[in-house]
Amino acid sequence: MAPMYILFDEAGKLQTGRLLSEAESSLQVELDTGKRVKVKTANSLLRFEKPAPTLLMPAATALAETMELDLAYEFAPEDEFGFEELARDYFSAQASTEQLVATMVCLHGAPHYFRRAGKGRFRKAPPDILAQALAAIEKKKQVQARIESWAAELLEGRCPAEVREQLYRILFKPDKNSPEYKAVVEAARQGKLAPLTLLERAGAITSAYEFHWQRFLFEQFPKGTGFPALPVPAVSEELPLADVQAFSIDDSHTTEIDDALSLQGLGSGTVTLGIHIAAPGLAITPDDALDQIARQRLSTVYMPGHKITMLPDAVVQAYTLEAGRACPAVSLYLKIDESSLAVLESRTALERVPIAINLRHDRLDDVITTDWLAGDSAGTTATTEVEALRPVLGFLHRLALHQKAQREQVRGKPETFTRPDYSFRLEGVQGDQPDGSEKVHIGTRRRGEPLDLMVAEAMILANSTWGQWLADCGVPGIYRSQASLAPGVKVRMGTKAQPHAGIGVRCYAWSTSPLRRYVDLVNQWQIIACARFGKTAALAAPFKPKDASLFSVVSAFDAAYSAYNGFQNGMERFWTLRYLRQEQIGELTATLVRDNLVRADMLPLVLPVLGTEGLPRGAHVRIRLGAIDEIALDVTGSVIERLDLPGDADIEDSGDENGEEDALAAPLHLAIDVDETPGGDPGASPAG
Repeated sequence: MAPMYILFDEAGKLQTGRLLSEAESSLQVELDTGKRVKVKTANSLLRFEKPAPTLLMPAATALAETMELDLAYEFAPEDEFGFEELARDYFSAQASTEQLVATMVCLHGAPHYFRRAGKGRFRKAPPDILAQALAAIEKKKQVQARIESWAAELLEGRCPAEVREQLYRILFKPDKNSPEYKAVVEAARQGKLAPLTLLERAGAITSAYEFHWQRFLFEQFPKGTGFPALPVPAVSEELPLADVQAFSIDDSHTTEIDDALSLQGLGSGTVTLGIHIAAPGLAITPDDALDQIARQRLSTVYMPGHKITMLPDAVVQAYTLEAGRACPAVSLYLKIDESSLAVLESRTALERVPIAINLRHDRLDDVITTDWLAGDSAGTTATTEVEALRPVLGFLHRLALHQKAQREQVRGKPETFTRPDYSFRLEGVQGDQPDGSEKVHIGTRRRGEPLDLMVAEAMILANSTWGQWLADCGVPGIYRSQASLAPGVKVRMGTKAQPHAGIGVRCYAWSTSPLRRYVDLVNQWQIIACARFGKTAALAAPFKPKDASLFSVVSAFDAAYSAYNGFQNGMERFWTLRYLRQEQIGELTATLVRDNLVRADMLPLVLPVLGTEGLPRGAHVRIRLGAIDEIALDVTGSVIERLDLPGDADIEDSGDENGEEDALAAPLHLAIDVDETPGGDPGASPAG
């Protein structure tokens, strides 16, 4: 007896096999592989004796591909039908086994034309639904054709305009179903290239600087950096004029002058130090239009040669502490014993403060030295205005050294800053911002220079004093705290007054930069309430205890500030790499900081190197630089020789709280995945 075969539907998949036995509701079937399976009788579609399944299925599948679906749709009955009926209408009344199976394969693979109504049973799709399905299929074909065409262009070294327009989204926040993304993935896979390399070769990225800038804008300022046209608010209340002559200390590029100092009573035994902070909080109110802008931006963004301000320029210019004006200010007055330098009492005033002069430390660091402050003018030339400030600056420097020593006692160890701060100056900037082609100058400035120390200690004194005052008045603020100096204990932001072990103060609330940091503006509003209402300020302050909006400010600021600092670090690294090219530096000396990372001695550069095996942390080495990648912000090196003797290695300070080594050595992270199926604080002083 000839063997009997069956065609059956198992979980939506058409299979064939030799019928071995038959029960009431099931069949025993042997597959081509030799495996025996139990098949429900209801799933059996067709019984046949020949041809053998190994010959039938390939032939039927090939025949099904030649069937015209539109013609089959026309021949199909309007009501429910079986595949045999359509086969006899489409082919002939004596349709062969091969034609019957081909019809079943065709119907099974065309759900947009025919809907399943049971095992081997179908219904024609309504004409309107069919039309929509065919349109969608055609659209999908066109999209796939575009993907293949764009991928081919990318592999040939050309970037389609559609891909170029979506460049940053593709790389950093892709829609993985978009054809542009799929084209890049497909081209990268075919070319066996990293997506970034592929796009560079295709000309999608023509400027490394523009790449980093546009990437940052895409992630942080998708709507651009411009401001809406808003009037500059004026202070509504009449402020008294302070009887002081204040001066500020900033670098020459600073336009947001937040703080100034004054000193009265020098030589009398008790002096009064005035710390005067620009007061936009007297004019901007919570939830007004300017507050919404500031709360969205949260901070000024800094980078070499450019910055994105938190507040519109007109507002900054109205409230910056510019010389020759009496500026609205929140002033902290501290009575200090001139001999012991002990702070005797403090008070806060809302007033207008006359600003006599804006000192620029980058022009005066070589003039206002420790020797000059002590009375030695040899080799220095100071203007008459600066010379007149010598006694005041001398006292402020002595006070700063005293305050620093007191904080170090609380810290339990001295602050050691053995590395310089680096400054970047760009030559040849055309327009509002650089384009990456400018000549870069990298300068150094040792931490702890007299002017830097005076400002830093004054701001720490103000931030800690006001932070404690807020707590004493029962008014919440935004604080920075650090539980201890133990490794791994990070600085955190919160709304409770807690110790800051890293600075060595009981509490620390950023309050001295309201023109450029949103938390300082928030704290200024709270301080203003305390100045007006004292112990009852908790009822009048804009933010109440356990205010949910205050917690949201902390969370949002922390995230934005970290992102901005990361961008600043990245752009400083970009310009450092440009400097290496510009000066044709192929070798440099460095210190091993950990593992295989070294820090350059005379540049703000941390990089991985080969050849550090067996060297202790702190070893001094000469390295040869490898290739520079300005897109990935990457450079590597190899150790040429060790410069110190074994046993001489020493550990320098480990960087700032933001993890400098990690930030500078971190690779560029892309969101694109070619393996899938296509489908530090601005300003270097501790005061911040």
